[in-house]
Amino acid sequence: MTESADRRPRVLVLTRPGCHLCEDAVAIISAICAETGDRWDEQDITGDAELTRRYTDQVPVTFVDGAQHDYWRVDPARLRAALTR
Repeated sequence: MTESADRRPRVLVLTRPGCHLCEDAVAIISAICAETGDRWDEQDITGDAELTRRYTDQVPVTFVDGAQHDYWRVDPARLRAALTR
């Protein structure tokens, strides 16, 4: 069964264990989404060979509404602006 559009997270962050930038990104995304009321999710790329191949040097990778938004660092102002458009 597919999740309805209103239940799908607006923000997805791809991470991997032991990544300090990932931990920073998750903290920022969590805080911003708490402010805006938007849902977000985190996915560990190490469980998926294709994601690991594609994004291993770019994590954390942030997507907003299915489109890649950022990688390496999350700019709080830029994320907030993307979520309020």
